[in-house]
Amino acid sequence: MAEHILTRKLTLDLPIEKVFDFFADAGNLERITPPELNFHIITPQPIRIEKGTLIDYQLKMRGFPVKWRTEISEWNPPHLFVDRALKSPYNQWIHCHTFTELSKNQTLIEDKVRYRLPLEPLGDLALWLVRRELNYIFDFRQKAVVEVLIK
Repeated sequence: MAEHILTRKLTLDLPIEKVFDFFADAGNLERITPPELNFHIITPQPIRIEKGTLIDYQLKMRGFPVKWRTEISEWNPPHLFVDRALKSPYNQWIHCHTFTELSKNQTLIEDKVRYRLPLEPLGDLALWLVRRELNYIFDFRQKAVVEVLIK
């Protein structure tokens, strides 16, 4: 079984608490997700995030409706949190969000997603397509975070 890894880094000229608080608000996920994914949080909001919190989403992938459930498996404000998919189109989805204070007003955001495709090993034939889609989604996400938090 092949585990794949997606990583992203982004430095913002903002204090770590402000950056972490933005990502700790599940409602902001809709703001930083490409609109064509039709991403919506189903769990009633506001959501109190802590270790063990469950969050349900619905979205469209390649035009098909998808339900997704994540659990916050680690919670260490303002430095780290991990969401792990309990239900998703992936065999595995573990997304680690790390926040590092570079200075009083500068924060490094690091995303590391460890994922496995369904129907392994046959599913890995679609890896090129999945990587392209994930790169698009995370590129969009970085631009949206900058637009929302900096401007």
